[in-house]
Amino acid sequence: VQLQASGGGFVQPGGSLRLSCAASGSIFRINVMGWYRQVPGKERERVATITNAGSTTYADSVKGRFTISRDGAKKTVDLQMNSLKFEDAAVYYCNVDFLYYSGRREGLKRSESWGQGTQVTVSS
Repeated sequence: VQLQASGGGFVQPGGSLRLSCAASGSIFRINVMGWYRQVPGKERERVATITNAGSTTYADSVKGRFTISRDGAKKTVDLQMNSLKFEDAAVYYCNVDFLYYSGRREGLKRSESWGQGTQVTVSS
């Protein structure tokens, strides 16, 4: 399963960006899609997730500013980022937790995949 992310770039504080991520490959069902971010020297942190049923979670630092959405049929997940702050600058990664068919004997198995990362720069 491959994830292709896009939409990163440069923005001034207070500005907006929209990240998109599309999953492709042998997916039986997507359980959760999400966005994570990482800055040099720090661990990757969860930004937002959305389940197959549409339930969402957000990091406290982005609540009220970011909105995650998905298109189940297209296997895409978007992250609308508004009122961006300096501290939002990072490499953003999309993630998918999914089930795939592993054959007649093993049936369905669970796995996850990461996108390649897209840079978000917030600077005046």
